Formats: sequence, structure tokens, C-alpha cells
Amino acid sequence: MLSLPSLLSERVQSVAGIDPELRPATRPQFGHFQTNVALRLANAEGRPPREVAARLVEQIDLSDLCEPLEVAGPGFINLRLRADVLASAASQVLAEPGAGIARATEPRTVVVDYSSPNVAKQMHVGHLRSTIIGDCFTRVLRAQGHTVVPQNHIGDWGRQFGMLVEQILEEGLDASALDLPAAEALYQRANTHLKESEEFADRARERVVLLQAGDAETRRIWQQLIDVSLAGFNATYRRMNVLLTDADIAGESLYNADLPVVAEDLTARGIAVVDNGALVVFTEGFPAPAIIRNAQGGFGYTCTDLAAIRYRVGTLHADRLIYVVGAPQAYHFEQVFAVASRAGYLPSEVSAEFVGFGQVLGADGKKFSTREGTAVTLNSLLDAAEQEAAPSIALAAIKYADLSNGLQKDYTFDAERMVATTGDTGPYLQYAHARVTQILRKAEAEGIGFDAVTVLAEPTEQTLALQLSRFGEVVAQVGDTLQPHRLCGYLYELAGALSSFYEQCPVLKSEGDVRASRLALCAATRKVLALGLDLLGIEAPDRM
Repeated sequence: MLSLPSLLSERVQSVAGIDPELRPATRPQFGHFQTNVALRLANAEGRPPREVAARLVEQIDLSDLCEPLEVAGPGFINLRLRADVLASAASQVLAEPGAGIARATEPRTVVVDYSSPNVAKQMHVGHLRSTIIGDCFTRVLRAQGHTVVPQNHIGDWGRQFGMLVEQILEEGLDASALDLPAAEALYQRANTHLKESEEFADRARERVVLLQAGDAETRRIWQQLIDVSLAGFNATYRRMNVLLTDADIAGESLYNADLPVVAEDLTARGIAVVDNGALVVFTEGFPAPAIIRNAQGGFGYTCTDLAAIRYRVGTLHADRLIYVVGAPQAYHFEQVFAVASRAGYLPSEVSAEFVGFGQVLGADGKKFSTREGTAVTLNSLLDAAEQEAAPSIALAAIKYADLSNGLQKDYTFDAERMVATTGDTGPYLQYAHARVTQILRKAEAEGIGFDAVTVLAEPTEQTLALQLSRFGEVVAQVGDTLQPHRLCGYLYELAGALSSFYEQCPVLKSEGDVRASRLALCAATRKVLALGLDLLGIEAPDRM
């Protein structure tokens, strides 16, 4: 449903012919909103602004929503929502299960590609951002009634498995007994061995051929490495309170058999051509061709991603594809989408969106890394935050810091600042939820009941009710634009409105209908805070 501000804006624009650009009124005596639309029209019409404003006030019918409109100053129009309209909107939020989140009239099947760690390696800070962002999209789109199919495109295929399996056999290891840190240490030993020994490198290459041919022993060890890695990934996902499970795994190996099929199809239709021994696709607008198969006969990421699009559209029946990947991969995916469109793998009615994200920076403003210059593991980042606060609060701090900025921006990881319960932080929103829950808990203990919001005489009550009316529309915007900072900003404003209401309007010490109405307003606010935090993947605690 449209929020009250949007409804007002739509009605005014239908008469004025241009966007009224409503702004919150600077003082309560000016109503709830002001617009300078008459001043802008006056310039175009060559008439006095107050005269234009008076004409608009006469023509705009908002009697079902507002008190009579007022012309102020040089030609501003003031709009004051009726108290009963605000009360009804807040009561509707309290009554509806989704608190105003509209279900999609045409639900879509949405594939969200995110997290995507590599087998035998611990997740690092880049996976932190991809996982948090993708999880938020999944929650928001499901809340709108879409069918969301997460795809965790793990790195579970490729030449590295030749050296890993050979190293395991040489050391006589039982791969199934490893944990993920031990598997990563094995990876590092194998990589060093590969660089130092040409004989080992030859064996590793031969082992890749055996893996691709389905050799039983090689496949058994390969599967053990995957199982060990998934156990480590899943432990981190549980710690992060994200929705990914093994059912969402769709690694590179899933598309292995389809790679030669894609190459043959593109070749047969003249889309791909051989250039300097490699099979490539030249696409208008891109300075370099997309490499489908290199001169040595190996398939690259482009071919895998094309096969994935074929699978997601053809088998999963996706209407919308969302890729949550580091910003430096933008060119790669733009090119993949262009080739997929040309090949018909990505029909015009299916949208494909690349959502790139920036880096996590340390306090020094540089890329967050260890002293050795290697990527910081995701778990060590969580550990650092948990040294500052309890796990659920630390996690709220990390997720909110990530999602409250524009995704493509880098952000600074400052655990001490992020866990503060004041300011624009996740824990501040958790504190607001706990605070309003405490009021409702006390009311219940004292046997004080409530039903709906009925009395809104005070400006801070009205402001809070007005904020509540915006929730569904903000969620819809996040689903459309994939910009979670809009929801973060909204929840921060809502928590601020709650704080002002709490300071100006006694709840339990008021009486009769006023008290019952204020308790209902508190309950509606708690509901929106809890739902909003859940969409961000953040726990809404009852106590802090």
C-alpha cells in the first residue's frame, strides 16, 4: 500500500502537474508537510506565488486525509494529516501480519547468487559482505511473496583439486578428519609444493584429468574436501544467522557437464569463434572478447556463468537473477549478461542484476588484512566484534554497518563504534525494541489492555504514527532497488521518533483511552522494529 506521504504527493501532483516535493514541516504549527510547488509553478506561469497557491488549495481535494490546507509565507502550502487518519494507519499496521508489507501482485521466481566461498579455504571479509547482503535480499523478497532460490556458487571444481588430492595422498592424510582451517593449511602446503616441484606439478595436472574422468579414489577425496568445507561454512552461517543451507549449494561442479554443450552451441550458431586458438565471443561495447575456452582447452569462468544462467532460467524458471559479488567483477558480469542475452539464454523478460559491493577497510582506512597482507577470515572478524559485545549485539553491529551504507561504498570496520547503543547503529535499534517491549511487558503485568490506536493529540504521537505508515512502502523500495540502506535509514528514523514520543508522552502514567491508544502505538512500533530488523537478519531482543 502507498504510505500516507506518497498518497498526499500523488494527489497534489495530479492537480499541480509536477512533483510537489513534499518536505516534513520544520515546526508542528506548520502541519506535517510543506510544499513549494506553487512557487515553482508561479515562475513558469508569471503569476504571484500566493495566487497560484490559493488556486491549488481550492482545487486539491484532500479532505479525506487532511485538515484544510493552508497557504503560508510567500506561497508555501502546509498539509496537516487528520489525527483519525493517522490513528487508522497505525492501527492497520498493528492488525496486519505484515505490518503493511504488500504481497506482490505478480510473484516472481528470483535467484540470488551470494556467499560463494571456495572449498578448502576459510571464508574471508569479502564473503562477509556477500553473505549479509544476499541474505537481506532473500528475506525482503520472500516477505513480498516472491519465490526466492538462493544459489551458493561455491568453488568446488578446477585445477586446484589436482594439487590438493596429490598432497593428501603424499602425506597419507584422511581428508575426512580435517576441519576447515586444517584444509586451508593443506591448500597452502600443496600450493608451495606445486611451485617448488615440477614433478609434483605434473602429478597434480594428471590428477585433474583423473578427477574429470570420474576416477573413484580421486572423486572420493574430492567429496571429502567438500564435506569438510561445508561443515565449516555451515557453522559460520549459523553463527551469522543467515538462511543458507546445503540445499542452496550450486557449485561450479554442477555445471561441469554443460560446459562443452554451451561451447558447441555458441560455435554452431556462429556466436563464438576461434581466435588465436581460443574460443571467444566478440560483443559490441566490450573492448576484449569473452573467453569461452582458452587455447589450452580449459573452460573459464565465463563459460561456467553462462551455463549457470541456462540452468537458472531453464531449470529453475527464474524471472529475475541477482548476483551479489565484489564490485571489481562488474565488467565480467556485464559481459556475461550481454553474451547470454545474445545467445538467448537470458530472454528479454528475465532481468539480470549485478549488485557489486565495496571493500571492508581497517581503522587505518586501508583494505582489511592481516599483518602478512592476507585476507582476514570471516570468523576472526566476528571474534573481534564479540570482544566488544554479546554475540547477538556484535552481529547486529556488523550487519547494520554493512547494510546501512550504499553497498558499492567501502566501509570501515570499527568494532567499538559499531556496537554502541547510541547513534546510527544496529544495537541502537535493538535497544529501541527492548525499550518498547519493556513498556508493554509492564502493562501486561499490571493487567492493562489495549486494542487500537484511537487518540493522537500530541505532535510526537502523530509523527510516530506517520512513520509507521511508511514501512510497507520502504520494504517495497528495497525489493525493487536492492538498496538495503533505505530500510536501515527508515528504522533509524522510526527509533528516533519512538524516543521523542517516549520522552514527551507518558504511556503507563496516562489514563483511559489515551493510555490504551499509546500502548497500541507502542505495540505497532515494536512490531515494525522486529519485522524490519528480521529483514536485515538482525535479532530483535526483548531485553538488553
